[in-house]
Amino acid sequence: MTDNDPKKSDAAKDPDYDYDRAKLRKKLEKVDELPGSAKPNPILTVDRITRRFGGIAAVDVDHLEVQKGSITALIGPNGAGKTTFFNLLTGFDIPDKPQDGGPKPHWEFQGRSLSSTSAYRVARAGMVRTFQLTKALSAMTVMDNMLLGSQEQTGEKLSRSTIWPLWRNKEKVIRTQAEEILDRFKLADKKDDYAGGLSGGQRKLLEMARALMSNPAMIMLDEPMAGVNPALTQSLLGHIQDLRDTGTTVLFVEHDMHMVRFISDWVVVMAEGKLVAEGKPGTVMQNQAVVDAYLGSHHDQDLGDDAVLTEDFDKAIQQEEAELSKEQEAIEAYADSVRRQEGDEN
Repeated sequence: MTDNDPKKSDAAKDPDYDYDRAKLRKKLEKVDELPGSAKPNPILTVDRITRRFGGIAAVDVDHLEVQKGSITALIGPNGAGKTTFFNLLTGFDIPDKPQDGGPKPHWEFQGRSLSSTSAYRVARAGMVRTFQLTKALSAMTVMDNMLLGSQEQTGEKLSRSTIWPLWRNKEKVIRTQAEEILDRFKLADKKDDYAGGLSGGQRKLLEMARALMSNPAMIMLDEPMAGVNPALTQSLLGHIQDLRDTGTTVLFVEHDMHMVRFISDWVVVMAEGKLVAEGKPGTVMQNQAVVDAYLGSHHDQDLGDDAVLTEDFDKAIQQEEAELSKEQEAIEAYADSVRRQEGDEN
């Protein structure tokens, strides 16, 4: 086990973290199911954060608390402001100044203010995110992508980069950590492959794995199931649950209501930039504000197939790789035909 390994030993465990999920959910049962409700032990607290584009308020959140140790789902219709909200919290966008001269936007993570903090400082504070469209560096290997996610690498400093003995031991520790995480995400056999050659589901896994290289206290996942073979849902769900169980709070955006009900401890609902509901997965879906704002006239329709939660992961990976291979063969065949045509013309 490396120093930054997310599977913490008993000595490294946070005494303030609810590793017992039943105990956590019992605490949440006492929380009022109202927008902006207070939590017993919030890891993230947000106040008065607003972002407008033209005359439209993309985000207008008065107050939100995220319970430490929970898997919290942030749901809402397209255009509700969920990704913009993520961007604001993680330093990828800047909130608007109050128009009436009132209190400024403010949010705290583990008691530390992150208001108007740059993205890299947010990550260093222990709050990392993934993106709806994966940001894997396609021209680099899977292992190189992983190594980029580690912080405080001695060899990154120009003055020390040419003196190998100063950073080789740290490099070994980081590489060992990366190999352990890749093995955990079933990507170990892909470590020397280019990231651009991975399937959509594997790129999602890689982005999540790379985020763990910084040993975050909270990970924010923006639509982790988007563009993924439905049969891979079980694996991704398992990894998300494992993150929570080993000490990482999870806040995620998702449209798949079956996934939300299956994995979440708490659900927050956004519509038109505002929080319209909060509550336990089993009850918040029945909230009339959720039915009106999110599900609308289609609330009687089935929103997904629960069977995808129990599909075989290895079979799904093989299926994705087979489809990727067919696509590659088609591209090569087309390239060959173009070359032959150009040869005939010459």
